[in-house]
Amino acid sequence: NILFKNYSVPKDNPIENANNDSALLKAIKNQIYPTSCVIILAGVYSSYSKWIDKEIELAKLLNKKIIAVEPFGAQHTSEKVKTNADYCVKWNTKSIIEAIRNACAN
Repeated sequence: NILFKNYSVPKDNPIENANNDSALLKAIKNQIYPTSCVIILAGVYSSYSKWIDKEIELAKLLNKKIIAVEPFGAQHTSEKVKTNADYCVKWNTKSIIEAIRNACAN
């Protein structure tokens, strides 16, 4: 019983083709701005993504709660994402929804 809108970036979104860091930052900001919280997968690959740094930076700038989701069965996860998260949960529907509800309530 949770209503949500997915603001994820689809493959045909202009963010995919951002010409420079400034354009990428603006495009990500436009995606994050209307959200209640930002969910970031905390897989190890996140530590090496230039997007993740920008998502974290913008979420904090826009006062959006960050929810880190650790991938199912992952033995190694991104400390960068987990350190910056307001909530850190396992890949489990119940815990993710609970984190979203808590993030939106605060």
